[in-house]
Amino acid sequence: MRARIIQSIRGFFIGQGFLEVETPNLIPAPAPEVHIDLISTQRGFLHASPELCMKRLLSAGFPKIFQICKCYRDGERGHLHLPEFTLLEWYRAEADYMVLMADCEAMICHVAGELGCGENIQYKGKDIDLQTPWDRITVEEAFAAYSPVSLQDALETDRFDEMMVLHIEPNFKISRPVFLCDYPATLASLARLKVVSPDKAERFELYIGGLELANAFSELTDPREQEARFRKENDLREQRGRQRYPVSCKFINALRDMPPSAGIAFGVDRLVMLLAGAEKIDDVVSFTPEDL
Repeated sequence: MRARIIQSIRGFFIGQGFLEVETPNLIPAPAPEVHIDLISTQRGFLHASPELCMKRLLSAGFPKIFQICKCYRDGERGHLHLPEFTLLEWYRAEADYMVLMADCEAMICHVAGELGCGENIQYKGKDIDLQTPWDRITVEEAFAAYSPVSLQDALETDRFDEMMVLHIEPNFKISRPVFLCDYPATLASLARLKVVSPDKAERFELYIGGLELANAFSELTDPREQEARFRKENDLREQRGRQRYPVSCKFINALRDMPPSAGIAFGVDRLVMLLAGAEKIDDVVSFTPEDL
């Protein structure tokens, strides 16, 4: 089933006119994020995502690209996490995050259809209706509806992730996919801010059956702003006793030529879990770290 799902994903994007690309797993400078630790080697870092190199390809003139590759995060292990996992990423020039929502709907429905599931699947004994359009809720709306503390309080006390895991994600409908969108600007990462609401970023995450499957955004293309955000993330890492990561000057310089774009990181292992009805990520990979 895993093989069929990956083949179906590949067929979908090729059929949509995307170019499949390959970029290095070992890179000299990653995108620093305060909560993500990388696996370092004598020659650099195993990437947590191929995004920096893929965006350089966008800047070089390739407008629709996708990649299925291995990615790595140090210390990540649990029933939904592996230190080495499979990620699907795709990017579109002259597009925004709303276009990626439509891509997600079309791609997952295509894969489910090829598996014979149609518009209805089951996960953990629950029926999930894939009929589009899928539900959309903003982060602000989700906190107002489900969190015991306000969004602002959660951000100021560094409890955003805690509130998400304990109070917000469990309240999403199991029966329908949901896009959680418009993240606070402080959590924009590499995302563009909304023109009409600059305190929010054009970013979304996709949840189906309680699983977080994807993280997407309209891309930031301002090199000075991106360099400042990287510096801020490294400062936060240093304050928490974590390693500062070098910044990729080649990536920053490439942003000068990058068109308005949107990109997404999508968890292949979790999609297989969803469609196979598996409760643990261990059940959908050939080898876990403990088996090696």
